[in-house]
Amino acid sequence: MAFIVKEKIFSRKWFISYFLILVGSFILAAGFVFFITPYKIVPGGVYGIGIVLHHLIGVPVGLTGLVLNIPLTIIGIKVLGPRFGVKTIVGFILASGFIDLLTYLWGTKPLVEDDALLSSIFGGVLIGLGLGLIFKSRATSGGSDIIAMLMTKFTKIPVGQALIIVDACIVMFGLIAFGDWRIPLYSWIVIFVTGKVIDTVLEGIDYEKTMFIISDKTDEIRKKILFDLKRGGTFIDGKGMFKNDSKKIIFVNLSRREVAVLQDHIKEIDPDAFVTVINANKIMGKGFKSFEEGEVI
Repeated sequence: MAFIVKEKIFSRKWFISYFLILVGSFILAAGFVFFITPYKIVPGGVYGIGIVLHHLIGVPVGLTGLVLNIPLTIIGIKVLGPRFGVKTIVGFILASGFIDLLTYLWGTKPLVEDDALLSSIFGGVLIGLGLGLIFKSRATSGGSDIIAMLMTKFTKIPVGQALIIVDACIVMFGLIAFGDWRIPLYSWIVIFVTGKVIDTVLEGIDYEKTMFIISDKTDEIRKKILFDLKRGGTFIDGKGMFKNDSKKIIFVNLSRREVAVLQDHIKEIDPDAFVTVINANKIMGKGFKSFEEGEVI
């Protein structure tokens, strides 16, 4: 988790950051209120604990999240240093407020009745979208993230693994509280979908590819890239592992359509070429996104 990123107050970035937090918090709250909470699904985090307490003793989910997040953030600042800025605090306050406000206005009925699976999927989509927007503003979700970072500091367990352990414990807390094995199963669906949507929001849904090409016909391939596809590329000097002979590796970024065109060309001129194609989540530079577009916000 990054340290506090300072932004000039009332600058364009400042407004965008807080707009993303506002919208993200509302979408996150909608995911819980309309899809997750009514079915007692417990997808980890402080709001997962809130859902359990809400159904057992009637405590508002948002209030529980707020009550848990405040001391966790204070402990996190004292133990881990300045990693939790004002935007994180604003984020969990807004999310907690929106959850309880929507619950007050909407009630406890699910948007889709008698379909916990569909609710798990769409709830995960909304929660992931909301968290993704919050993360784009360089804020954090607090809660279990802070617990995981504290675990990492004192046990040396990697943050990702610690977060899984924390959320798994909260999911099992839901199983113990409600005594229904469907609860953890639906909860893991929500956690999985949420993670995938967060990745999509942060990395985008671009379809660019990166190609590494090893061939004896590099000049012909170069001409195809430059003059037909109108793209640039880079030659990388390498050595073959088997014969220790010199090789030229072509490194090039292309769209999916251009990859197919270039693959067909390579197949015609050098069937013995070695080609690796990998997904490129973000490409910045001439012909692709500008560096401004590639920024988080």
